[in-house]
Amino acid sequence: MDLSLQLQIGGTFVKGPSCCSSYWASPSPSTSLSLPRDYISSPFLHRRLNSLNTSRFRSRGIRLRRRSGSSAMPCSSSSETLTASRVDCGGGGSGRGGGLACAGADNASVANFKLNESTFLASLMPKKEIRADLFLEAHPEYDGRGVVIAIFDSGFDPSAAGLHVTSDGKPKVLDVIDCTGSGDIDTSTVVKANGDGLIRGASGAPLVVNSSWENPTGEWRVGCKLVYQLFTDDLTSRVKKERRKVWDEKNQEEIAKAVKILYDFDQKHSKVDDAKLKKTREDLQSRVDFLKKQADKYEDKGPVIDAVVWHDGEVWRVALDTQSLEEDPDCGKLADFSPLTNYRIERKYGVFSRLDACSFVANVYDEGKVLSIVTDSSPHGTHVAGIATAHHPEEYLLNGVAPGAQIISCKIGDSRLGSMETGTGLTRALIAALEHNCDLVNMSYGEATLLPDYGRFVDLVTEAVNKRRLVFVSSAGNNGPALTTVGAPGGTTSSIISVGAYVSPAMAAGAHSVVEPPSEGLEYTWSSRGPTSDGDLGVCISAPGGAVAPVPTWTLQRRMLMNGTSMSSPSACGAIALLLSAMKAEGIPVSPYSVRRALENTSTPVGDLPEDKLTAGHGLMQIDKAYEYLKQFKDYPCVFYQIKVNLSGKTTPTSRGIYLREASACRQSTEWTVQVDPKFHEGASNLKELVPFEECLELHSTDEEVVRVPDYLLLTHNGRSFNVVVDPTNLGDGVHYFEVFGIDCKAPQRGALFRIPVTIIVPKTVANRPPVISFQEMSFVSGHIERRYMEVPHGATWAEATIRTSGFDTTRRFYIDTLQLCPLRRPIKWESAATFASPSAKSFAFPVVSGQTMELALAQFWSSGLGSREPTIVDFEIEFHGIGVNKEELILDGSEAPIKVEAEALLASEKLVPVAVLNKIRVPYQPVDTQLKTLSTGRDRLLSGKQILALTLTYKFKLDDAAEVKPYIPLLNNRIYDTKFESQFYMISDANKRVYATGDVYPESSKLPKGEYKLQLYLRHENVQLLEKLKQLTVFIERNMGEIRLNLHSEPDGPVTGNGAFKSSVLMPGVKEAFYLGPPTKDKLPKNTPPGSVLVGEISYGKLSFDDKEGRNPTDNPVSYPISFVVPPTKPEEDKKVVSSTKSCESVSERLEQEVRDTKIKFLGNLKQETEEERSEWKKLCACLKSEYPSYTPLLAKILEGLLSRSDGGDKISHHEEIIDAANEVVRSVDVDELARFLLDKSEPEDDEAETLKKKMEMTRDQLAEALYQKGLAMARIENLKGKKEEEEGSSQKDKFEENFKELTKWVDVKSSKFGTLTVLREKRLSRHGTALKVLDDLIQNENETANKKLYELKLGLLEELGWSHLVTYEKQWMQVRFPTSLPLF
Repeated sequence: MDLSLQLQIGGTFVKGPSCCSSYWASPSPSTSLSLPRDYISSPFLHRRLNSLNTSRFRSRGIRLRRRSGSSAMPCSSSSETLTASRVDCGGGGSGRGGGLACAGADNASVANFKLNESTFLASLMPKKEIRADLFLEAHPEYDGRGVVIAIFDSGFDPSAAGLHVTSDGKPKVLDVIDCTGSGDIDTSTVVKANGDGLIRGASGAPLVVNSSWENPTGEWRVGCKLVYQLFTDDLTSRVKKERRKVWDEKNQEEIAKAVKILYDFDQKHSKVDDAKLKKTREDLQSRVDFLKKQADKYEDKGPVIDAVVWHDGEVWRVALDTQSLEEDPDCGKLADFSPLTNYRIERKYGVFSRLDACSFVANVYDEGKVLSIVTDSSPHGTHVAGIATAHHPEEYLLNGVAPGAQIISCKIGDSRLGSMETGTGLTRALIAALEHNCDLVNMSYGEATLLPDYGRFVDLVTEAVNKRRLVFVSSAGNNGPALTTVGAPGGTTSSIISVGAYVSPAMAAGAHSVVEPPSEGLEYTWSSRGPTSDGDLGVCISAPGGAVAPVPTWTLQRRMLMNGTSMSSPSACGAIALLLSAMKAEGIPVSPYSVRRALENTSTPVGDLPEDKLTAGHGLMQIDKAYEYLKQFKDYPCVFYQIKVNLSGKTTPTSRGIYLREASACRQSTEWTVQVDPKFHEGASNLKELVPFEECLELHSTDEEVVRVPDYLLLTHNGRSFNVVVDPTNLGDGVHYFEVFGIDCKAPQRGALFRIPVTIIVPKTVANRPPVISFQEMSFVSGHIERRYMEVPHGATWAEATIRTSGFDTTRRFYIDTLQLCPLRRPIKWESAATFASPSAKSFAFPVVSGQTMELALAQFWSSGLGSREPTIVDFEIEFHGIGVNKEELILDGSEAPIKVEAEALLASEKLVPVAVLNKIRVPYQPVDTQLKTLSTGRDRLLSGKQILALTLTYKFKLDDAAEVKPYIPLLNNRIYDTKFESQFYMISDANKRVYATGDVYPESSKLPKGEYKLQLYLRHENVQLLEKLKQLTVFIERNMGEIRLNLHSEPDGPVTGNGAFKSSVLMPGVKEAFYLGPPTKDKLPKNTPPGSVLVGEISYGKLSFDDKEGRNPTDNPVSYPISFVVPPTKPEEDKKVVSSTKSCESVSERLEQEVRDTKIKFLGNLKQETEEERSEWKKLCACLKSEYPSYTPLLAKILEGLLSRSDGGDKISHHEEIIDAANEVVRSVDVDELARFLLDKSEPEDDEAETLKKKMEMTRDQLAEALYQKGLAMARIENLKGKKEEEEGSSQKDKFEENFKELTKWVDVKSSKFGTLTVLREKRLSRHGTALKVLDDLIQNENETANKKLYELKLGLLEELGWSHLVTYEKQWMQVRFPTSLPLF
């Protein structure tokens, strides 16, 4: 997900008096104060996943929402209350006395802080905080020149303000790439132009190519795409509104015309007694009704754009036909398009239309077979690029940090997923960055992770950093204020520089437009904190986390305010570009290792306490000091010191720091082994660099009483280890942070060469019973955070908390987070936001993990209460509850046996109220087809030279009713960074190739109508052996079902006898009780459920003490656990025994003759008629069988069926005449009088022979009706093909059609779904188009299976004849949705 928090779009444009550009200003501070925590204007988002004892937040993509922008004061420990701390003026490194000038001094102590115009403009694009302004003033030529940054983000708008040229006049943007494939169009179809330069587009539209376009081969490759698939949701919404206005106007115009015609008819015919007149009036009324209904049914799926690709002899060229987007029919024509080629060649872009104002670029891959149309999937990526590199010659204060740097845009946010990143996008982006020899990468995306510093993408990044000296910068995340909330990859990966978000008083006053800014700079409340779960620091440095920066033109504004670590990361990246620019100019070797060390050792600490490093990392980066550091120590080896820490005596797990969090670990001293391995860049000389490397290091601890280390270490290329003893036994409750670091004895001024974080959390023990813990009279000011740590009592499964506020005047907003860590799980986090308009109390409940330390983080939002002199007084009370069970996950195996559940309350008496519900079904499927191929394009070739392979698995499933379904792939779901698999993507389509759903590692439910579907799962990796193992991968299709409430019993036979129902009980502490959970009864299982399917749901055991309601759904209760039921095998069907009737009067020879006859007819039906020879043989056999079995209706019906199955590609009139002749033969073969008499007899058959006769007669009726129906269709089609003839001939033909139709009405309902088409054609022939549309709409609405293309083509024809052009256009667009020519590319 992208890691911006807030787009404030409610502001106005304000013209600065001394600059010609427009800049954005928020209208009031309430814009950033009043948003709920789980709201964020696009593009930041989060997903809450409620499961057993967890509240996990997945932060990726644009579709999900998270908090509004916020910031945090440096946190306090739990032992004392602190006010906001200042930006410290001490130096970097391990101490506070490095002698560096205070970068934040200009921001400190500003009680009377006032902005002027220049400081206001500067605050919109903050640079002063990191001293980039001073650096550029001293070194204007080191403004990023010579540096290329890859922006891994949501895409980029090349028309955006300030992103056209660099400060020295070079092109700003070198390439724009869609790495996700969301803009890919299949252009493998080749067509030739006719003499008029006309080609047929992939959409079916005729296109005229420009005669001036060079095309030596004469081959034009065509493809098409629904344009909304290229737009963001916001842009789509805006375009839809505009298009709907135009459509409504046209529809109202047509309604008015239809009403007038009806009115005129009524005026002319005061009495309508004649049947024909009645039918005519019904038709006119149907036209009015149809038009009115269209407004209610209107759903704009968007126009289709046609794409044409060709090779002009030098490069691939691209042109688009966008007429469907334009109101003016003369605009958007293919021939008027100015052809594009791959962006990196000519750096040109296009705009779809004036309506959308959406820019795009084109790239052609795979020898013209794939066209990539690149658009952005949110404004986020352009904003990020602007922060890093924007250049505004007219107003330098609005420049990005490195206006001289160039960029490539690598879109990793997939438009199909609302801008969520995919493994494909990440891998291709890294390939592109290396191909373009980028110096830097900025990635403002990330999410929580299962394992730190782990996963395929992490491995690829680390390889690029080591081999190609790529400097990789990424956001830390927006999941604060709790500790251990840094996200992957930025906050958890050793090879990536992770950036936290800082806000200065100037930013608060200017960009955020608060009434009274904070007196000192601080970290935003929501900025993620370290350490990582394996003890690494997590946040490397901090940078300004908000800016008013360029956004795409389609937003209809030039700039926009966003804040988040998404913004702090490009701020830091731009600053690093200044460093690299200077290093290149001065011949200083560029290395991500030395750059990181320079940043860490020169940053200005934010906060006074050691543990503040967990919030802001090493501090606010100071770019001028980092530059001086790099110059001073340029001759030292470029080395990364890899740290591996193990508890002495254990080889696993290996960590990167020491993190003592649980109570037992804080009660004794422990000894740790630290391995330090110097890592050189690939290609380092053995003799010149590795052998001579030898450093005498002085080891230090920031507190020798707690962390003891040896005094010295001699480090060589092969690495060394040393021991660390940690004694936390004398520490008080709360969080404590220490460091072990190594100093070069010969050059101590280099600062720390490596650091080993030591984080110790000493939790309070909740000893009293009932287990209640209170924190009284905590005092809060804006941005202040209080952290409390407690050991969750053994036996607790949930907590109930109450917060009481007092002592304030203006509205206050609080973040309330709890967090626990468990092995091989993402951090278990619960969060809430509470707004208090006046002193009051609020209660919450959340799940907890027994025996594990829990952090409670309370934070007053950074801008909440600014301007008020009164602190907020908070009392917070937590009461732990728990019902422990012997099995947390219950699996009913499909037998009749129940499961025994033992429950006990260890803490206090609790009411046991079990509720168990199954509400979803998962049906397993195996692939019906597998395709493994090597991807052919350069965008899928790794740094190692290996080509990525793709495995496509195809699954088929059927829905008997409409349902919401979701693919479930246990092996692959819910992991994007912490996985060794590269990528997955799925697509669900119907038989018409209409795509209903797409998704990746986080599948979502999609509503599908009844029908048959194909799911294609696309997996990528360069390891063929790994993909081979996945060829039989099981996929579950999960769908909702009606709730099945499971019965509870007090005796083991209860499920069978029905006795001993268990309802509730009161658990006494230490006393176990048991009950039985019975399986669902067979009659409650969903119909046609395949054996091996799994019914899933949840069970809960307790209820909230402050809620009198007894939740009937387990998820309503404080804690719920998963339950599942495996559907058992069904009873095998008994073989149906064929019993011959003893009363049959047929002889054996007669029955044999019948069997031979039926076999011959079956054989005839199986014959192919694809070639002329096959058709000739088929005709010969037909003639032979007709002579052998004359007037035998089943044979004649089979012949008619064969004719219908044959392609009518030749003489269509002759073909339809053959069908009429064959249908007539069927009709003549039936004794209709006998058939009518039989069908009028409604009595039930008395014996098998009568039953057989009934079935035979019903089959004959069906064959007769089908013949009459097909005859009518053929007659109508011949009429349509011949056009207007002599009146007599037409009248004669009409009589024959009417006679046939009248005959059909005797046998079937001619308006039914099977025969209704003929009714529509009849009404059309009679010029009653309104009635025809009414019947046709009913047919379409009553379709039970996949959409019938012929019905929609018929509808389109009727609309064209009526002249309703707006509906014709609408239906044509829907045709592309319902009946695409091919499936989209992955």
